[in-house]
Order: sequence, then C-alpha cells, then structure tokens
Amino acid sequence: MSKSMHRLLAFDTSTETLSVAVQHGDRTIVREGAGGAQSSSTLLPLIQSLLAEAGLELASLDAIAFGRGPGSFTGLRTACSVAQGLGFGAGVRVLPVDTLLAVAEEARHRHGAQRVVALLDARMSQVYAAHYDFTGVPEGDAPLPADPQLLSPEQVQAAEGWTLAGNAFGAYDAQLPGGLARVEALPTASALLRLAPGLLAQGLDVAPAQAWPLYVRDKVALTTAEREAAKTAALPPSTS
Repeated sequence: MSKSMHRLLAFDTSTETLSVAVQHGDRTIVREGAGGAQSSSTLLPLIQSLLAEAGLELASLDAIAFGRGPGSFTGLRTACSVAQGLGFGAGVRVLPVDTLLAVAEEARHRHGAQRVVALLDARMSQVYAAHYDFTGVPEGDAPLPADPQLLSPEQVQAAEGWTLAGNAFGAYDAQLPGGLARVEALPTASALLRLAPGLLAQGLDVAPAQAWPLYVRDKVALTTAEREAAKTAALPPSTS
C-alpha cells in the first residue's frame, strides 16, 4: 500500500470517549462523543455525517481504520462490527490498529514523548499496558509492535526517560511508577489517521471479515451455562 492514501475513515470506541475522523486530502474532520454503550447507537450516524461533510462516499475510501483493542468489550465489538459492515458493503479494506499504539502516538504528537508506556484503565484494579519507542521513527510511522499486557498498576515497569500516557491516572496514579512524566492521552481517531499511512504501507490492512477485536482479557463474565457448569464442577463428589 502506498503512503499517499488520502481518503480515510477512522474511529475508536474502546474507551468512554467515542472518536471519529475523516481525512480527504489535506482536510481532516474530527468529532467526539460519549463512548461506552452509547457508541453502538451514535457511531454510524456520526460516520455518515462526517462523510457527507467531507464530500466522500464510503466506496471511495482508501481504507477504514479502527481501534481494535484492548479496551471496553462492548466498545470493541461495536467498532469491529461497524468496520466489518461498512467494509463489506463498500468493498473497502479495513485497518485494525492497537489502541495502546494510538495512545502512544497521541502522547508523541501532543507532548513530544519519544518513549511511551501506554496505559488504559482495564477496570477490576488492572491496566492494559504496552511500551513503544519512537526514537528515530519518522513522523507518521509506527514503532516496532508491542504485545499489550494486562497488569496490576504495581506491575507496570518503566525506566528513567519514559513517559506514562493514557487514562489510568485518576484511578491508579499512586500505584504506578513514580518519578516519570505523566500525560493524559486517549486512542483518538486523529491518532489512527496519523498512523494509518505507515501501517498501510506495511500491508497491515485486512479484508473486512478479519476485523477482529483484541481483548487481552479474554473474559470478564461467564454465560449462564458456564456458571452452571462451574458450580457443578465445584460440587463435592456424590457418596451415594
């Protein structure tokens, strides 16, 4: 894929903030709203509004970028299903982007951070974390891939010179490593747009059917059947 892509749609619903952006040539339009459960009803109308404002048809897009996770289970399912539906309907390939990479890119773009520990609140006294080193990486390119981890705040490690970035400070600031710069950052659609050309140049776009979420924490809830099975397994053996 060429890095000259200039008709892009990007959205992220992995946090409590819904973020959508459209790029048409040198023009970028960005909108934000309430995320979480509300994003399932507001994302599509917002996308349609932005495309109309930019004078773009879905089928004319070079790619659809979306935050694939980790993040809110409901939000990730919304993002993936919308990316799949739009991609199938318009015959456009999709670009799954790690949300923690988008957080790190936002920290680099807004605060000049070069070595970033990206953190997102995973609830349940845990954070999603990944390290990204932008040193020597040209603007618009992505650093080497990092495997996101699910950690307690006390388990997060970072050396001197690294910056903590994300949305986990309100809940876990005291437990996170001290003596390091901290910047608030979210996986914005603008960050996805900035990353997209480099990721597309690496051939990381996929067919819509492969718009899968990255959960990291596989499950936080069991189905009714799974709960019943767990109860049965926990029962003492019968003596009859």
